[in-house]
Amino acid sequence: MGSCIICGTDVGGGRVCDSHQEDVVFDFRGDAPDDLVPSRFYRGVVDGYAEFGVFVDLAPGVTGLLHRSELDRRLDSLDWEPGDDVFVQVKGVRDNGNVDLGWSIRQADREFRGVLIQESSGEHLPDEELDGDDDAAAADDDGDGPESADADAPETDAEPDAPVDETDDATEVDEAEELDDGAGETDDGDEEPVESKTTNAHESDATADEATTADEEEFDEVDADESDADEPEPERVSITTLGDAVGDAVRIEGEVVGVRQTGGPTVFEVSDETGAVDVAAFVEPGVRAYPDVEVGDAVRVDGEVESHRGDIQVESDALVLLEGEDAETVRRRLAEALTDEARPEGLQPLAGDETVAELADGLLDAAEAVRRAVLESRPIVVRHPATADGYVAGAAVERAVLPLIRDEHAKSDAEYHYFTRRPLDEPVYGMDAATNDATRMLQDRDRHDEKLPLFLLVGAGSTTESADGIDLLSVYGVDAVVVDAAVADPETRDAVDTLVSPELADVDGDETLSTGALVTSLASAINDEVRADLRHLPAVSYWADAPERYVDLARDAGYDAERVAELREAVALEAYYQSYQDKRELIADLLFSDGGDLAAHVSEQFREKLETEVETADANVVTEAVDGVEFALLDTDGYTHRYDFPPTPLLLDDLHRRRADGEPFATVGVGTDELYVRTTADVSVRDVAARAAELAPAADVATAGVREGKIEFLSGERDAVEDAVVAAVAESF
Repeated sequence: MGSCIICGTDVGGGRVCDSHQEDVVFDFRGDAPDDLVPSRFYRGVVDGYAEFGVFVDLAPGVTGLLHRSELDRRLDSLDWEPGDDVFVQVKGVRDNGNVDLGWSIRQADREFRGVLIQESSGEHLPDEELDGDDDAAAADDDGDGPESADADAPETDAEPDAPVDETDDATEVDEAEELDDGAGETDDGDEEPVESKTTNAHESDATADEATTADEEEFDEVDADESDADEPEPERVSITTLGDAVGDAVRIEGEVVGVRQTGGPTVFEVSDETGAVDVAAFVEPGVRAYPDVEVGDAVRVDGEVESHRGDIQVESDALVLLEGEDAETVRRRLAEALTDEARPEGLQPLAGDETVAELADGLLDAAEAVRRAVLESRPIVVRHPATADGYVAGAAVERAVLPLIRDEHAKSDAEYHYFTRRPLDEPVYGMDAATNDATRMLQDRDRHDEKLPLFLLVGAGSTTESADGIDLLSVYGVDAVVVDAAVADPETRDAVDTLVSPELADVDGDETLSTGALVTSLASAINDEVRADLRHLPAVSYWADAPERYVDLARDAGYDAERVAELREAVALEAYYQSYQDKRELIADLLFSDGGDLAAHVSEQFREKLETEVETADANVVTEAVDGVEFALLDTDGYTHRYDFPPTPLLLDDLHRRRADGEPFATVGVGTDELYVRTTADVSVRDVAARAAELAPAADVATAGVREGKIEFLSGERDAVEDAVVAAVAESF
């Protein structure tokens, strides 16, 4: 009968009971996938990556797939390399032998409560395997045959006629026999049993040893007390210096900014005025260490600096919750550092843009909010429209913030935890997006003790159409910063912490300023060290008529007009596909690392797809003149591919640019329950929608997007709405 190595329960031929199957990690020595046991954790070796996950070898000829949906992080943030030892859970074995694997948060032997070897014939402890090997080796050494005896017999240089002391041997035999006889006598005999004498002797020795040990311990305690009294308190070191202190015992002080419980230790992320580091505290696998310590507490940590899978962390010997003056000292030190580091020294607009310069105060406030979030280990969520202009704005902020996060946090994947860029299908921060964001942030807060994030909305969130979404965030006290060069409503200023808008600032400047150009200057204020990387981005953000100053700036950075156009078109195409994904690495390659081939290739696809759709649309445009305004009307349901590239707003933009010739002109694309308006005059889409609602009162006409000229209505009133909108637009010229 075998017994469980964890609790000792009889388990038949196995070595772990059902209730402790997941507390043990197995080294698999079998040769068939069917021998694997679902729900067990196994040690494996990374074989390689695929787009959909990681292949892990569990034994020669037995490989499983850890699908990316099983990971607790992004696949591209996983720092495993082929050949690395890893730990995975077997989810199941399919009929065809394919092995489905699950993620294990425990990635070290010490984080499990035991290790077993699983072979086809059964399972055993590693040391049992070693004992078997030793026994086999001993059997080989003790061979019975004469050849073995001769081979193993040691050579000797003793003289052949040397005398043998037979008396000593005889004496030893006699003494042994006497002891045997004595041991067989009972208490009725004249002598005590030898065993009793021996026991008494041992007891006497033990008593003496205990007395000696007690004396030694007493002296040791005195020495220890004297030593502790003489030993000075260790000096505090800053977290930023820990990379040079691997293997050293250190003391750090700071604020707990995150707590996560693994299957092994509890990991506290501690931040001081110079950075943040993970502190591992272990009591037993999966049990919360220091349960009274929470996010926001000031602590003192004594421990040893280690390098764990390439990341610096501290293995704690002691973690003390600071109170009173000690806690205030830590918080005061952090606050002073935040004040000094968070506020940028000033704003230097790219290309000397005067309009941007007039918005310096607001941009510096926005930059300070972002930098403060990094220093406070607060996640940052950037929301932007899935357009070329929106992606340029979001990528500029990303380029500026990621190096700051890397400098602040020791973990190599910190940039994926503390910065997220989420594109929006439309330039409105509606309830759908806000609900998604609120759900994620609350899960991260409750499951991982993360702070609530800072939201930075660029090119979205500045109008009343986003009011409901922003209100949902405000319920939880979330900080929100909005930067938009196009449109903004005064009501938004009261709903967010910072709003940067040329329109609301009453700036006398360039009315064609793009959000990408505005936010690129913001990014340079966030991190001036990436300024040179951003110089071409403003020109990329304009579809047409980019200001000459930005064209010149891009040219100085090595991007001529053709290259800028290729980047714009490539980003626009990639923005459309998988629009809910940030495509961080792909966008970075296009905008910052591409030698030209990638952008040129994607740009060619963009032009082919757009040209085909524009030709079809142009051939089906209906034209009419109303009150001196020429209209181009397109049935977007009938003559566009609504679920393929290009999106309707982009198609109408291009169609409008091709047809408008300077005269009063409007392009209207009408769908089932929505339409888009493009005009050569400065026409308010809200005024158009309001007037159309008067002309078609049963259609429930409403503005859906100011920036993209979008109006919604009831599908049953489509014809009436089309006539009403045409009339309203004509009146607006």
